[in-house]
Amino acid sequence: MSEAPQDALSETVYSALYDDDEARVCKDVPESACRHQPRNWVFSTLSLSLTKTGDALVDPKLTLTWLLGALGAPAFLVGLLAPVREAGALLPQLFIATAIRQREQRKYVWAAGSLGQALALVIMAVIALTLDGALAGWLLIALVGVFAVARSLCSVSHKDVLGKTVSKTRRGAVSGYATTVSGLVALAFGAVLVVSPDTGAPVIAGLLFLGAGLWVSAAFVYLQLAEAPGSTEGGANAFPEAIKQIRLLWTDRDFGQFVAARTLMIATSIAPPFLVSAAQNRTGAELAGLGGFLMASASAGFVSGWAWGRLADKSSRWVLAAGGLAGAVACLASGASLLMDAPWSELMIFHAGVLFVLAFGHQGVRLGRSTYLVDLADADTRASYTAVSNTVIGVLLLVYGLIMGGLYQLSGPWVMIGLAASALAGAALAVSLKPVSG
Repeated sequence: MSEAPQDALSETVYSALYDDDEARVCKDVPESACRHQPRNWVFSTLSLSLTKTGDALVDPKLTLTWLLGALGAPAFLVGLLAPVREAGALLPQLFIATAIRQREQRKYVWAAGSLGQALALVIMAVIALTLDGALAGWLLIALVGVFAVARSLCSVSHKDVLGKTVSKTRRGAVSGYATTVSGLVALAFGAVLVVSPDTGAPVIAGLLFLGAGLWVSAAFVYLQLAEAPGSTEGGANAFPEAIKQIRLLWTDRDFGQFVAARTLMIATSIAPPFLVSAAQNRTGAELAGLGGFLMASASAGFVSGWAWGRLADKSSRWVLAAGGLAGAVACLASGASLLMDAPWSELMIFHAGVLFVLAFGHQGVRLGRSTYLVDLADADTRASYTAVSNTVIGVLLLVYGLIMGGLYQLSGPWVMIGLAASALAGAALAVSLKPVSG
């Protein structure tokens, strides 16, 4: 499609969402980007909708955990899925900012990252169709790492491109609409799996191929953005800053306490794969179980958006604490039920309900910690706080995952109870944090 029809279609969509006065808002973007505002907003929203939908369908914490179980991979690997995914996307960002900053147009970096994620998913799908056991499991973990590193390219470049192409008062809507679209698709697909007959790994392989197609499409769409060349000065990698300022953990009491609380809250991030694996083993569920988990996760995303958002502006530390408490309750309910061999632990609907509470709590933890850090810091400390916090958490995610993965092979229920204790301790520590908002 040529640029003229694209612009006309974008103008139609954009005008339907904003009235004439709102549609012409153009704040904090280069003057050259103003006339492309409708085009850039529509294509940014569409590309992000595609990738968020892919995230919802091939979430390592759900879909890939289920695939590991279906392929008979060692239980230990379940503990590595979330840490490799999270740390692999977080740590590289500390090193690549300067290289990305040196490019005048960063939409190509985002597209490359999107294609990298698509390639990783295609190889995962091939593995799902051709291998099983430990070999398949280790290869899948390695590819999750590749997927995460490619994702870090998108994470770093997206913020910069969005700031150059979409008006300041329109950026939140890009993510908002994309989240809504992805959630609806995940709900619909989950419902299809719930009523479909079980065909095992081949269905998940098809899901991975579908996800790859979404990321390829997103890369093509993103390249249609009208991004003006930007400054190549001022970029800096965060890792040297983190090492230089690591002493903040013990010299700045408020910040150190926040990092300690955030570390304990890692439990809400790495718990879902253990929950999914335990449910799969206990119930012997078919793909209907995975469908139930997808629906529960998508529903939690819908509810948490409005529930936590308003509370975070009043008190981010209480949102952090409440999210941790919800995660602790979910983990404890799962672990205790499995340990007691409770009758309801044989029901997939019970595990899906627990995942809903866990996912809801984790969203609160994510929003609470990001809002609290921004409110705690000032212009002089924000960069240092962010760099140190991300470095510490990135490393500890891997350590946490290795330890819990090893323990999971000995006793899955006790791992869930241990994660509940960690999240509960984090919630208690969050309550005692310095009030910084509200």
